[in-house]
Amino acid sequence: MLKVENLVAGYGKVQVLQEVSLHVPEGQLVTLIGSNGAGKTTTLRAVSGMIAPQGGRITLNGADITGLAPHAIAGRGMAHSPEGRRVFPTLPVADNLLLGAFTRVTGRRPKGDVQADLDRMYGLFPRLAERRAQLAGTLSGGEQQMLAMARALMLNPLVLLLDEPSMGLAPRLVEEVFAIIARLKAERVTMLLVEQFAAAALEVADFGYVLENGRVTASGPATALRDDPAVRAAYLGAAH
Repeated sequence: MLKVENLVAGYGKVQVLQEVSLHVPEGQLVTLIGSNGAGKTTTLRAVSGMIAPQGGRITLNGADITGLAPHAIAGRGMAHSPEGRRVFPTLPVADNLLLGAFTRVTGRRPKGDVQADLDRMYGLFPRLAERRAQLAGTLSGGEQQMLAMARALMLNPLVLLLDEPSMGLAPRLVEEVFAIIARLKAERVTMLLVEQFAAAALEVADFGYVLENGRVTASGPATALRDDPAVRAAYLGAAH
């Protein structure tokens, strides 16, 4: 579904990614783990068009999307729930969600039943249903994260990019977010997950990649990475 081949990207003259390649098959959850500064968020930003790749190739459902603008990539079916949530704070929850379906309403994506999908989001995220008229900026951090994920899902995407969904959340809310991710996986939503909690990410993922200093240094089924001594020592801690 999503293929990244020899991706080179960075900021200005600073090259962060050095020929990164990865594959996210349809219906699977793939995770990208690594230390802070390894290039995980840069990878997602390059894939979704937030920064322009300096080299390599990105294809979505067989179509080359390398270098396209973010709105064009969204129109092709890529949804990005970014690091830091980035909800529209002065708009109600309901309007934030409808903005996620903007490309469907304008005809860039198949429209389908937007209201049915909105109801589905309220079922998946009951707190958002309770707060549908509340301004997004007044939600708690955990609620804003749920809103960012639900807004991305309103695109009805081919691939969902999740960037650090647990960042800044209390442990109880981290468990809740990962329960939702597991439910989406069971529904065969195709996802690429960047996550600081490597153990939780590998627990829920089908396949994983390890990124170090802008390069993929290891990859394999999530179960194999969880059992890899080097991965355990570097990212999972003694308890795992």
